[in-house]
Amino acid sequence: MRVTGVILIVLGLAGFFTGGFSFTKETTQAKIGPLELTVKDKETVNVPQWLSLGAIALGAVVLVLGFRKS
Repeated sequence: MRVTGVILIVLGLAGFFTGGFSFTKETTQAKIGPLELTVKDKETVNVPQWLSLGAIALGAVVLVLGFRKS
């Protein structure tokens, strides 16, 4: 349980400070015989601050409960 709490806290802090993440998606637009047209799209995913703070709080609760059971 302690490990889960620490992971939640770290992920919450990462989401809070970065605000989200982005990735590149490659799609095929047209394929005519041996020719192929591909497009690279950059997608951005925003992580809401309330979700990050909730993950930090939940991680803290799980971490405290993990220490109480020991």
